[in-house]
Amino acid sequence: MPHSGIIESFFFIFAGAAVLATFALYTRQPLLVAYILLGCLLGPFGFSMVSDAALLSEIAEFGIIFLLFLVGLDLQPKKLKNMIGATLFTAIGTTVAFFALGFFVMFGFGFTLVEASVTGLAVTFSSTILGIKLLPTTALHHRHIGEAVVSILLIQDFIAILAILLLNGLGIDRQALLQSLATIFLGLPVVAVFAYVGVRFGLLALITKFDAFHEYIFLVAIGWCLGIATLASTIGLSLEIGAFIAGVSLATSPISQYIAESLRPLRDFFLVLFFFSVGAGLNLDLIGDVWLPALLLAALLVGLKPMIFAALLKLRGEQSDMAWEVGYRLGQASEFSLLLSYIALTNALVSESAALVIQFATVLTLVVSSYFVIFRYPSPIAPSARLRRD
Repeated sequence: MPHSGIIESFFFIFAGAAVLATFALYTRQPLLVAYILLGCLLGPFGFSMVSDAALLSEIAEFGIIFLLFLVGLDLQPKKLKNMIGATLFTAIGTTVAFFALGFFVMFGFGFTLVEASVTGLAVTFSSTILGIKLLPTTALHHRHIGEAVVSILLIQDFIAILAILLLNGLGIDRQALLQSLATIFLGLPVVAVFAYVGVRFGLLALITKFDAFHEYIFLVAIGWCLGIATLASTIGLSLEIGAFIAGVSLATSPISQYIAESLRPLRDFFLVLFFFSVGAGLNLDLIGDVWLPALLLAALLVGLKPMIFAALLKLRGEQSDMAWEVGYRLGQASEFSLLLSYIALTNALVSESAALVIQFATVLTLVVSSYFVIFRYPSPIAPSARLRRD
């Protein structure tokens, strides 16, 4: 019996997520895999407990908005500038290699050039969520390995934002595409300048004056995120890009890290919803048709990503052990892979089968890669007491 009311839907989502998350933690699985599995079970292609397509679409969009806002908050321009010289070669080199890998696997299985290109683009990224969560904050985050992982992920996040703009532009006809490009080149600077000026001469003064009231900072941050997202949407950009700009505009202020920490529970709330919606959109009836390309793509990504990262880092002069550890920590596809497949499917750039290949392969890499990391390197959820670091 389908339930489409928002209260019933949220009950099923979060009660179910709590149950599956418990099993995931006992079995050392990434939590986001539990959320995707829950979507498969309760969504339209499972038991249809949550089957309202409009609700699922809005759930996914909210999750993306807050994910990109938090990404923007961590993308401090000065920090990125300092790390670009050290990791840009590795980030660009791996992007080219992984794009070629994804493209040729899909093209070899008879998918179209566009579908192969979208797949190649999607699998170039490594998981920011998994990469950061498996880094022990006290032991590695402020050391060289942590800096290398974070800097590569930041550059990949920036490339992912450009990819989102590209896919949103390609999903329309030529005239509309030209209008979209004009909007991007004209509207993007307007929103960016407005956000910068708003933070510099308005928001920071308010936050400084009322910084003792944590609830106020929390509300202002959410209002700023949704306000700039709405402004961007109004002038023809996407809500997601507006949220990202809102985050970057705040990243230059000293309060950004406090805001990022205070909003992480809200981010996690919406990430549960986003990954649930990804699982709910998986048409399990089609898995029998795409399991071979998805399995091959996942195997190649898990097998070759650590090798390619390690090779490029060693070329840059890094020690072999450090290079391999960074490679294994980044040896998976990303939540951005899921996001790009979702956007490409929404814009009719790829078929449902092609999107399912990306999504299925991504989930497999997240599971397998997490096992590689927690059994070999220090992490907060390592099963061995010797490797467990908070």
